[in-house]
Amino acid sequence: MSADLTRNQALVMKTLSGAEAPLSAYTILDRLRGDGLRAPLQVYRALEKLTELGLVHRLESLNAFVACAHPNCHEQELIAFAICEDCGKVEEFSDDVVKDRLDGWTRSHGFRPAKTTIEIRGNCGGCAGKA
Repeated sequence: MSADLTRNQALVMKTLSGAEAPLSAYTILDRLRGDGLRAPLQVYRALEKLTELGLVHRLESLNAFVACAHPNCHEQELIAFAICEDCGKVEEFSDDVVKDRLDGWTRSHGFRPAKTTIEIRGNCGGCAGKA
């Protein structure tokens, strides 16, 4: 963890790093009330900076956050997440074949993406095996 993080950023990062599943900003706030965080804005500011630093990702479909699983993923142009709807486990990955296909489409259509995030929702191998 970066030594340049503020106290609030470090607390939020520690909370996300220890979480079993993605957490909403309000869940993070609830978990950190004992550490002195009282206002949602404190958490949102910390999450914004942690996201900028590439330490945290926002899962759009869940409106929740996860700690980055791969230290250099922010250098990737495409990040994908597999989200288990049963246990909440999130796997982060990047796929060059998918990236190449999307790059080809954007070039042929003159589209200039700022960021590409793919979220796949379903059941992880452990939960799918239980069915």
